[in-house]
Amino acid sequence: MSDTAAPARALRNSAANLMGSSASANALRAIRLGLADQKSLKIAPLLEKAVREIRGHRPESAAELALEALQIDERSGLGWHVLAIAQEGRGDFVNSLSCYEAAVALLPGDQEILINLARLAFRMGMPETAEGLLRHVLAMTPDHAECVNNLALAVQAQERTAEAIEILRTFLASRPGHANIWNSLGTMVADQGDPENAEIFYREALRLDPKLARARYNLGNLWLTLGRAEDALREVENALRSPLAADEKAMMILTRGLSHLTLGRIETGWRDYEARNDSHFPDGTQFALEAPRWKPGQSLAGKSLMIVGEQGLGDEVAFSNIVPDVLDLLGDEGRLFIAVEPRLVALFARSFPKADVMAHATVKVAGRTIRVVPELERIGGVDLWTPLASLFQDVRPSIDSFPQRVGFITPDPGRVAHWREALSRLPAGPRVGLLWKSAVLAAGRHRFFSSFEAWEPVLRTPGVVFVNLQYGDCTHELQLARERFGVEIWNPPGIDLKKDLDDITALSMALDLVIGFSNATFNLAAAAGAPAWLISARGAWTALGTDRYPWYPQVRLYRPDAFAAWEPVLQRVADDLSGMLQPDPE
Repeated sequence: MSDTAAPARALRNSAANLMGSSASANALRAIRLGLADQKSLKIAPLLEKAVREIRGHRPESAAELALEALQIDERSGLGWHVLAIAQEGRGDFVNSLSCYEAAVALLPGDQEILINLARLAFRMGMPETAEGLLRHVLAMTPDHAECVNNLALAVQAQERTAEAIEILRTFLASRPGHANIWNSLGTMVADQGDPENAEIFYREALRLDPKLARARYNLGNLWLTLGRAEDALREVENALRSPLAADEKAMMILTRGLSHLTLGRIETGWRDYEARNDSHFPDGTQFALEAPRWKPGQSLAGKSLMIVGEQGLGDEVAFSNIVPDVLDLLGDEGRLFIAVEPRLVALFARSFPKADVMAHATVKVAGRTIRVVPELERIGGVDLWTPLASLFQDVRPSIDSFPQRVGFITPDPGRVAHWREALSRLPAGPRVGLLWKSAVLAAGRHRFFSSFEAWEPVLRTPGVVFVNLQYGDCTHELQLARERFGVEIWNPPGIDLKKDLDDITALSMALDLVIGFSNATFNLAAAAGAPAWLISARGAWTALGTDRYPWYPQVRLYRPDAFAAWEPVLQRVADDLSGMLQPDPE
C-alpha cells in the first residue's frame, strides 16, 4: 500500500479537473451567442434549455435536448458541441469525442470547441494531442487564459514540469488576475515539494475568486499532505458546498474520506472512500463483471463471492488482510473467489487455500481503465462481487477490528530455506533488507520518499549486512553506497525483484529485518509477518489516527515531525538499528 494516501490521484486535484470543465463559462457563453444566429427558431430554445441543464450539472437531460435539436437540424455545429459537452459530463468519452469531431467539422474556427476537444483528449490519455490543439488556439489568441492554463497542464503531463511552470509564470507576469492559473501553479509547485509557495498561490487564487472550489479543495489537499487533517477536512467541506460537476464532487468526497481516516474516524472514512469507484472519478478504475455487486450490510452467509483486487499491487496485498474474516462470514456453505494481479496468484493461492484465486486483467478503453476477470465465465458466475476495499465498511469498521495476528500471507517454505542458506554465507551480522523508493514517482509522489543520500546514517551502522530489496534500476544507489559510504549492499542473485513476488516474499522472511518506505515489496514482507520498520509520510492516512501501523501489528512506524524532514527520521532509524545490535544488559 502506498502511503501517499492511496489512491495517490486523490491527494491532489486531477489535472483534467484543473483544466476546468467543458461546460466552462466561456464555452457556454460562446454557445449562447451562437444561438442568436440560429436559422431555425425551433433549435435555439432546445439548445438554450440544454445549456441551462449543463449549468445545473444535469448532463443526461442536456443530451436528450441536444439530440432533439439535432434531429431537426443535423448540420448544427452548436448542437453537436452541446451534445459533446453533455456526453462528456455523463462520462461517455467515446461518443463525446465523435460529437466534438462533428462540431469541429461544421465550425472549424471555433476556439471553444477546440479547447474542449483538447480537454477531452487529455482526459483520454492523449496529452500530446491536447498540446497540439491548444498551441493551435494560442497561435490565434495568445491571451486566452484558459488555453494557457490547459497547455501548461498538458505539458506537465509529459514530464516537462519546469516548462509548464514557466508557461504559467510568464502569463501571470503581465496578466495576474486569473484565479485558475494561480490554482494550477500552486498544484504544480506542490507536486515539486514546495508547500509554502503552493499555499501562497492557492490563497491568491481564492482572493481573486473566493468561489473557486478547486482552489479550496487543493488547499485542503495541501493540509492533508502536511498532516493537518482537521484543516483539510474544513476546506474540502467548504469546497463541497459549491455547485460541482460529478467528477469534481467524487474526487472531493474521496479526499474528505481520507481526511476522516487520517483522524481515526474509520466508519465515516470508509463510506466516503467508496467515491474512488464512482463512475465519474477522474482516472478511476471501472469494473466489468456480470454479477450483482455486494452492498454494505448485505449478508454473505452461504454466498459465492468474487472479490477483485484494486489500486496498486501493495494495496492488493494490504487490503487482503480481510480475507480470513470474509471466509468466516461466508461460512462452510459459501465460496470465495479472489481476483488479483497475475504476479500474486501463486502466493495468494498458497496463503488462502479455501479460496479460488485467479488473475484479473486491466485494459484501457477510450481513456477509461477497465478491470475484468477473464475466468469468471469459466466458474459459471457468482452470487455477488465487490472491489476488495469496499468490504472494509463491514469488516473493518473501527481500529479495534484490525487483526492482531502477525502474518496472513504464506511464503514458499522451500524458498525461505533457500534464502536463509544463501544469507548464511554472508559476513556475520543481522541481515537487513532495504527499500527506499517506489517504481512510480510521477504526479508528485516523489515528495513522499527521501533521497537515497539521506540514508547515510543507516548505511553507516556498523555490523549490519544490508540486502537490496528495491526493484527497478538501482545501479546508481548501489554504487553511491559503495563509493561514498563504503557499504556493499548485497544484491540477491537469481531473482527479479520486480516480477518474482513469491520469491521476494520468501527472501523477506529469511531476513532479520526489513526497513523502508511503503511500496509493494514492503507490503509483501509485512504481510508475511517479517519484522519491519516503516518510514511513512507525515500526512499518510494509513496510520488511521494512531501512532502505529494497524495493517501489520509487528511493524514499527517512523514519521517525520515536519513535511519531508527525512534526515531526523533516518537518524532515529539508525540509532534504533545500532541499539538493536547492543547486547542485552545482564
